[in-house]
Amino acid sequence: MNSQTENTTSANEPITTDTHKKASVGKTKMETINALQALRGLMTFSQLGALGEAMRGEEKQFFFDKICEMADTFNTMPKTYEQDGKGKEAIAYLHYFTSDCDWYITEKDMEPEQLQAFGLAKIWEREIGYISIVELVACGAELDLYFTPTALKDIK
Repeated sequence: MNSQTENTTSANEPITTDTHKKASVGKTKMETINALQALRGLMTFSQLGALGEAMRGEEKQFFFDKICEMADTFNTMPKTYEQDGKGKEAIAYLHYFTSDCDWYITEKDMEPEQLQAFGLAKIWEREIGYISIVELVACGAELDLYFTPTALKDIK
């Protein structure tokens, strides 16, 4: 008998694992689909494609949970000017990266159709200002799924 089971009978049922222990329940497929809608425009097509493949693999529950976590972070992060005056104490909630550049997003635009943000850009030097998420994605910058919100003063 296999101690690992997957429950994928319905899009609204969470996946449970390890039947010999208390079942760990994660996010459902429907919650993940809704989360992906909230993240639309924040990731490149190639990153979305890779996530799509990962959500069909052995570790799909991890990616279901991660996508929902990222959507929650984006939906609840401060809007423009809400961290005004905090300086280096402002919290970066999202991190985008390419091979040699990093962008740390501290605030999102107040207009839902705008994918503009405010934060720290580390290209050749550190600079605080407005950042176009649309341009980042168009240039192939990837959203860091493993980034933990961090104060700007702690970003090296």
